[in-house]
Amino acid sequence: MAETPVPWWRLFAMANDDPRKAVGMTVLVAFVAALGVSTAATVLKPYQQVHVERERQARLDAMLNTLPGLRGLMVEAGIDTLETRIVDLQSGQYDPAIDPASFDPDEAAKGPATSRDLPPGADPAGLKRIATHAPVYLLERDGRLHLVVLPVSGMGYQSLIRAYLALEPDLNTVAALTIVEQAETPGIGARIAEPDWQALWPGHRITDDDGRIMIRVTQGAAGPYEVDGISGATRTGNGITAMLTFWLGDQGFGPFLDRLRERGF
Repeated sequence: MAETPVPWWRLFAMANDDPRKAVGMTVLVAFVAALGVSTAATVLKPYQQVHVERERQARLDAMLNTLPGLRGLMVEAGIDTLETRIVDLQSGQYDPAIDPASFDPDEAAKGPATSRDLPPGADPAGLKRIATHAPVYLLERDGRLHLVVLPVSGMGYQSLIRAYLALEPDLNTVAALTIVEQAETPGIGARIAEPDWQALWPGHRITDDDGRIMIRVTQGAAGPYEVDGISGATRTGNGITAMLTFWLGDQGFGPFLDRLRERGF
């Protein structure tokens, strides 16, 4: 006959050399620790999300400050931040039914009704699954579009890279690229977050005359489509190339950019 389990409250009265007490106390401590970690994670998650969003907004503001004359234009127009709209990636249309203030693309990417799987051949950025909608940030004045900022992401060498890609009004010239999140190799791939490397991006072209996406990171860059890569960080550079190829293409913001070119703001 199997022994009756010892109630947890009787463990404290047992002798310290009793193996049942050792096993029981180990299980009890593990349970309490797991409960504490789970509770802390649940309680702190909203604060962590707020911190991450503030950091991203700070990076976006810093990027805007690097664009010549942009802040002056915003002040003149009485604008202190870019307008946020939600885009249906498949149709390229704005979706007014979704509140930009409450939309979380990371959470949306987890829901079966608000996301979609990416087949391997259509997923150069290695994301596997994305939300069906995404935010875009716009600067418009007097019916004219002055800047479009697209949030882009993709797998680098050893981490997910998130960035903001700012496009000039022609929608084919890079105004800025700002890395907002990465965990690449310190001193090598992580240098993509340095201002000197990000300063290489403005003025580069995205597509050729036939509409093919040509922008890429490569060693010994030459021409309007190539940005010089970081020595020793080839895979990180390849990841950024793949990230931009995806988000500027048909699976990403391609339909939205096509709509802007055809119909305007």
